[in-house]
Amino acid sequence: MPDNQRVARSLQLYQRAEALIPGRTQLISRRSSQFAHGNSPIYAVRAKDARFIDVDENEYLDWVNAVGAIILGHSDPIVDSAVKEQIDRGSIFTLNSALEIELAELLNAVIPSAEMARYTKGGGEANAVAARIARGATGRNLILFSGYHGWHDWYQSANYLVDPASGEFPFAGIEPIGVPPELAGTALPFTWGDLGGLRDLLHAHEGDVAAIMMEPMRTELPPPGYLEGVQQLARTHGAVLIFDEVSCGFRPRVGGVQAYLGVKPDMTVLAKAMSNGYPMGAVVGSRAVMEPASRMFISSSYWSDNLGLAASLTTIRELERRDSAQRFEAIGKALIKHLNHALREAGLAGACGGVFWNPVIQLDLPDESLRAAANTLFIQEMARRGIHCNMSFKATLAHSQADIEWTATCAAEVFSLIQAGLASGDLLALLESDLTKEPFRRLVR
Repeated sequence: MPDNQRVARSLQLYQRAEALIPGRTQLISRRSSQFAHGNSPIYAVRAKDARFIDVDENEYLDWVNAVGAIILGHSDPIVDSAVKEQIDRGSIFTLNSALEIELAELLNAVIPSAEMARYTKGGGEANAVAARIARGATGRNLILFSGYHGWHDWYQSANYLVDPASGEFPFAGIEPIGVPPELAGTALPFTWGDLGGLRDLLHAHEGDVAAIMMEPMRTELPPPGYLEGVQQLARTHGAVLIFDEVSCGFRPRVGGVQAYLGVKPDMTVLAKAMSNGYPMGAVVGSRAVMEPASRMFISSSYWSDNLGLAASLTTIRELERRDSAQRFEAIGKALIKHLNHALREAGLAGACGGVFWNPVIQLDLPDESLRAAANTLFIQEMARRGIHCNMSFKATLAHSQADIEWTATCAAEVFSLIQAGLASGDLLALLESDLTKEPFRRLVR
């Protein structure tokens, strides 16, 4: 059957959502435009291990995994059992929960920068908490940033300015509607990898910078000495160095990128994978930076919800018990190897590369204007073969060697189709979907 019939129920629900939910989804990355609209699934009903079932009862091998929030595998029985047992004891108490202390002790043990912890329910608000603490601890207002740090006003105010590299909005595709323009200039972007540019910003705003907040990396290792250079600049200028490890944390090592690369920030923002799909976030850091938060108004009822605490404790312990760092390295390297073989087999120029915990396919195209079409065709055809992915892959510990080989087998077929389309000049004719759209430009590679 045509694939728009294969996902007919998804499309019907998406149309209903338009009248009920502004933007149709709660997360931009779940919008249908991020994949191959008309062919990719939009709504799911259940998920287990490395797969999910959509509302049309189609099964998919999942390489997106809730945008990185699932790390052990969907519906992990050990984590879910811990949460179910906690539900029977109480999901939230009138009083505080001792689990708050237990998780803080565990985070101190595994995250190099951690000595104290505050909790949230997600990454965006955790970044907002980190910004508040850094400003309060230093008595300064300005934050220099490089990366994606959520939707809150402190960060989105930068879209009243320009990106230093492109001269456009720092986050292309997102206008700062609803953000007070008076906040413009309180958060300034810097270009990832450009130590000189950061140095110039610090000198231009000497004594005003509260924090340097950054994603330490995403899909590429940082240039040699770069993070060490940022760390030294932060110390020299009295700024708090904050690593946003919401996206990169826990997969390279349980201690995150900072443990993998050996560069310790003053503060770290965590969320997503720390709880295997249950709402949870944390801000951890040195005692000197975090202790002043005891005198700041940072407060929310559900931050001490027991379910996220129980899920996080269990997830982190399971990552350690299952030797996650070694397993992710093996899975990632095998996937990169098999996808590169599939590219060669199809005769399509390009490569699968990047770090083992987030491999990325980059096609070498004769014309950059074909990029969106080629990427959409890849996503479309993989979906038709029962694989949900985009051009990058986030594995879970539930992914098997058979999953990797099946992904590569399907990719080889799709790469051959793309190659044929490029050779004939009919690439666009192969599309049955709207072109995929990036929701915003990221500042970190």
